[in-house]
Amino acid sequence: MDIDYTVGEVELSYKPKFKSLHKVASSEDAYRYLLPTYKEGTICYKEYFKVLFLNQASQVLGYTLISEGGITDTAVDVRVILQAALLTNSVTIILAHNHPSGNLKPSKEDLRLTKQVKDAAQLMRITVLDHLILTDAGYYSFADEGEL
Repeated sequence: MDIDYTVGEVELSYKPKFKSLHKVASSEDAYRYLLPTYKEGTICYKEYFKVLFLNQASQVLGYTLISEGGITDTAVDVRVILQAALLTNSVTIILAHNHPSGNLKPSKEDLRLTKQVKDAAQLMRITVLDHLILTDAGYYSFADEGEL
C-alpha cells in the first residue's frame, strides 16, 4: 500500500491597490481613515472589527474586516489578523472596532484581546501601534490612553 505524502500548496501574492499611500501619524489620522469604511448607519447597528495595515513609513497598505458581530460583541481570531498582516508585509498594524452603544470605554475583553494580539504580533516583529474604539461621534485610543 502506497501512501501519498503530498500536501496542498499555498501560493502567496500581494497586489498593492493604492499608488499614493495615506500616512498615519496619529490616532486621529487612523480614525479619519477608518470612519468612512463603515457604511452609513452601520457603526451604530452592530460591531465590526477591522485592522489597518501600515508599512515602515506609517503609510496605509490597506485595511480589512476581520469579523462582523452582533450588538454587543464580535468574535476575533488573532490568527486571521496575523495572517493578513503577514500577507500585506505590514510592519505595524492598528486594531479598530466600533461600539454600537456609543460607549467609548474599553471592556475587559477589549483589553484582553489587545494584549493577546500585541503579544502574538511581537513574535512576528509586527508592532500593534494602537487599538481604536470608534463611534460616529468620536474614538478612544488605547495608545493615547497608555493602554498599550
